[in-house]
Amino acid sequence: MHRADASSGWKQAIMDVYEAVTSRRAVRGFTDRQVPTDVLERVLSAAAWAPSGSNIQPWHAYVLTGAPLAELKKRTSERLAVGDPWDKPEYEQYPPALKSPYRERRSAFGEQRYGALGIPREDLEARQRAAAANWDCFGAPAALFCYIDRDLGPAQWSDVGMYLQTVMLLLRAEGLHSCPQMAWAKFHRTVAEVVSPPDELVLFCGMSIGFEDVTVGYARTGRAPLDETVTFVDGR
Repeated sequence: MHRADASSGWKQAIMDVYEAVTSRRAVRGFTDRQVPTDVLERVLSAAAWAPSGSNIQPWHAYVLTGAPLAELKKRTSERLAVGDPWDKPEYEQYPPALKSPYRERRSAFGEQRYGALGIPREDLEARQRAAAANWDCFGAPAALFCYIDRDLGPAQWSDVGMYLQTVMLLLRAEGLHSCPQMAWAKFHRTVAEVVSPPDELVLFCGMSIGFEDVTVGYARTGRAPLDETVTFVDGR
């Protein structure tokens, strides 16, 4: 199947939507191959059709490439080098006491993630070094930073999640990968120095975007069985 752009004659093979969903994952290793600007524009133009309550479209996205992204990485690296503490959180990423089964799922993810890197559970320094790769965007040449108005509520945050998922699936359709990163909220002041968002916006997350470096190993995290997360009420 192909999609044609009538204005340019451009054609592109379309990835099956199921393939896009199942092949999407948080990639933590990218090549330095540049992502064409027109591809990013095409993805974000289509992603604007993501659903939102009453069509208020609460997302505010900033896309960095080239020198601006390099500057952000440099500033973040300098903060890490001198041990500058993380910024004061502007929202709670996880409840202080994460209950079951969410606690076990998060723990299993950590074991898989760091186990694939050969980092034992007790080696906190090595884990911190691995986590620091977040703020280099895992080498990606493009990054998106998604903000939301701080006066909006949980339903609008949900809308932003649907928008970001739409972006990630469209990136897969273009042969690209991504990694959504709440980790960037820990350096929201530094991001703001580069993108200059209005004061009423809060940084939800960043997203690394690029072509996967297939030489970087990874462990694909599994998903809970269907009957653990879905209940069918069919009247039979």
